[in-house]
Amino acid sequence: MLKARLAKFALAAGAVAAMAMPLAVHAQTATPVSIEDTGGAIGLPNTDLKQAVLRTLSLVLALLGLVAVIMVVWGGFTWLTSGGDETKVESAKKIISAAVIGLIVVLLSWAIVLFATRTTQNVITDPNANA
Repeated sequence: MLKARLAKFALAAGAVAAMAMPLAVHAQTATPVSIEDTGGAIGLPNTDLKQAVLRTLSLVLALLGLVAVIMVVWGGFTWLTSGGDETKVESAKKIISAAVIGLIVVLLSWAIVLFATRTTQNVITDPNANA
């Protein structure tokens, strides 16, 4: 019991140390770099947070749309192979209707994300820009 807890703690501490290692190595360089530039210094792309969130949302919505289309195909296949069994037909109708509703929700959420990004595209991010 104690060995298992100690092993879990050592694993967690090692993971935290491994994640902090690039920052520790970077701190030893001769040229000081601000915390905002640390990601670029360790090889991460220099991307705006807004763009990263938009890419992530687009990827998630695309995957959800793909799942909805696969569910519609699955419902259609279930309906085709039901052989006239009413319970299978009802099950297939439920699958198709749920998938269509899910697809509509995905499309509406994509439209909301698009609207929000286009309306906030020209927002000033520097609070001292007008001063």
